Amino acid sequence: MDKIPKHPLEHLLRMDRIPHIWCPGCGIGTAVTCFMKALDEAGIDPDKTVVISGIGCTGRVAGYVNLDSFHTTHGRAIPFATGVKLANPDLTVIVFSGDGDLFAIGGNHFIHAARRNVDIKVFCINNFIYGMTGGQVAPTTPLGARTSTSPYGSFEHPFNLSYLAESSGAVYVARWTPLHIRRLTHSMAEAITKRGFSFLEIVSPCPTVYSRYNRLGDGLDMIKYYHENSRIENGADTKNIPLETGKEIVVGKFVDIEKPTFLDYQRGQTKGR
Repeated sequence: MDKIPKHPLEHLLRMDRIPHIWCPGCGIGTAVTCFMKALDEAGIDPDKTVVISGIGCTGRVAGYVNLDSFHTTHGRAIPFATGVKLANPDLTVIVFSGDGDLFAIGGNHFIHAARRNVDIKVFCINNFIYGMTGGQVAPTTPLGARTSTSPYGSFEHPFNLSYLAESSGAVYVARWTPLHIRRLTHSMAEAITKRGFSFLEIVSPCPTVYSRYNRLGDGLDMIKYYHENSRIENGADTKNIPLETGKEIVVGKFVDIEKPTFLDYQRGQTKGR
């Protein structure tokens, strides 16, 4: 009997935990595949790579990767990642979590890690809702969108995550969707190899909760929507590209600059700058 062929990314996945828990049509699985390919593309040593997640659907990423990883308490992925990086600067430290975890209870940690230019990479799945814990309104839920706690539509202005990242001090900022597989993979590789605080926003479908509340169809319907309504604009001014219901989604690489990191200043390596 022929052997079952190995998964091409098996060396980077904990196969004993597969299949994963994510719903059919969810974009997290696609994003994780891109992430695994990006690690290969960037030539990163898996033995010197750490993945840290918070709580929520995306927070489960840390448990599926065959790398040193940690599943933190709600909203605390970034301070934990900061501690790991300061304790061992030779490590590549990646935070992979969701919009609720990173920008609600974790929002204060995000802005301060960005302003310090801590050398960590933050990948955020933005599906506009708390998908795992009941479908509540999130910091990124668009105005008018329905959730379990905003049945008549959200009345709160959402964060523009890319603008927040740039204005807080991130040296690399990009936004893609699971439709843009090759571009997302390449952008992840760029962010991983970039010195400083790098942020990548992944606009993702949540067919089980967000799409159901807002009658947007299944995961395939959302991918079709991305295909018809996404526009690539590298270098776009982040303050002018909010995500709004029924509006065009501007994707691309928006920020890619150089500046000293937190550790550079700590080590006194910035004289004359």
